[in-house]
Amino acid sequence: MLILGLVLFLLGLFLHVGILETIGIVLLIIGAVLWILGAVGRPLAGRRHYW
Repeated sequence: MLILGLVLFLLGLFLHVGILETIGIVLLIIGAVLWILGAVGRPLAGRRHYW
């Protein structure tokens, strides 16, 4: 999710498409939160890792 968010953000930035930038930022934030929760060992939806 982090990589997808980064790719979408960069595409939106280079192509000047605002919606891609917004979606990319949202996915980066969600991916970072899920990564942090998984790294500290907190189960999320019954799983230790979200992937």
